[in-house]
Amino acid sequence: MWAIENCRTSVLGGHEQVCADCGLVSEAYNSCRNRHCPKCQALDQARWLEKRKRRILPTHYFHVVFTLPSELHGLARRNPRRIYNLLFQAASRTLLQLGRDPKRLGALLGFTAVLHTWTHRDLRYHPHLHCIVSGGGLDPDARRWTASSRKFLFPVPVLSRLFRGKFLHGLARLHAQGKILLGDKPAQPDAFDQLRRTLFNKSWVVYVKPPFSGPQKVFGYLGRYTHRVAISNHRIRKVTDESVTLAARDGSTATLDVRVFIARFLQHVLPKGFMKIRHYGLLASTHVHTLLPIAMALLGGPLPPEGPEISFAENWQDLMLALTGRNLRVCPSCGSTRLFRIAVPARLPRAPPGGPP
Repeated sequence: MWAIENCRTSVLGGHEQVCADCGLVSEAYNSCRNRHCPKCQALDQARWLEKRKRRILPTHYFHVVFTLPSELHGLARRNPRRIYNLLFQAASRTLLQLGRDPKRLGALLGFTAVLHTWTHRDLRYHPHLHCIVSGGGLDPDARRWTASSRKFLFPVPVLSRLFRGKFLHGLARLHAQGKILLGDKPAQPDAFDQLRRTLFNKSWVVYVKPPFSGPQKVFGYLGRYTHRVAISNHRIRKVTDESVTLAARDGSTATLDVRVFIARFLQHVLPKGFMKIRHYGLLASTHVHTLLPIAMALLGGPLPPEGPEISFAENWQDLMLALTGRNLRVCPSCGSTRLFRIAVPARLPRAPPGGPP
């Protein structure tokens, strides 16, 4: 909250830009660069997408969503790091196992998984994993690309049951190790057994959306979803002292009490250092320089050479130009390029909780 409240204000410092020709003075304050801030994702997203674009296989893709049942929401709130890690583990192992099954594809898939924890309409707690899965994979000998149907990847009931089994197996292991809390204390055997029976007797929601038509559609989707936070500025339609009104996808709106809005937003702050975007199979770090180039070649799309990492210090102005069309090297008043910067020091009134963002 401290980071977002003070983002792009004089508290964090910044600079004044002065035009030597017309004398225009413009102020620009530093961003907090917190990954949960709605204002601070564009540059990180652009750099991430530029790197991932080189690794998108030229094939069709499927969009698979794994959702945690509502009975697990309380457990996930108390044990976010372990439950979110288990969600990634169960979903990824489900896809990899079905992909390797000789009765299905018999191949190694490539996919990216992105964690979201909110409902789009009103920010309620709803942990789920978006997986962008290649429509095929590399055979065990790494000599042939095995393509799936363009309309079908795996049966949804099979995905759901296998995902449920893997998640509950991992949950039981965490419970046996005393690593999860149902309340203020480690989960008691009776309470955990009852929860496990309830979860096992319930159908888990795994949703396979219509497949993407090609790699460019995947790139556009990743651009919208990977660095999304629980709320973006354009969805906030009205703010008063008592309420906040949000826009929803279907054109409707939802109005929340300000305290409810803040509480719901903060429940989607991830544990420190938690990786919400992960890559598996052909896109995993162990295969991206070995098996992925082979898959690219078999599909007729050689992997472009890896370029240097984009430097924030050297290229942020170019990225801003590409994202917004605004050239920060040119005076907006007279068009002069003779601009000078004067640093504005930060004026931190107090240290933020836990240190600087």
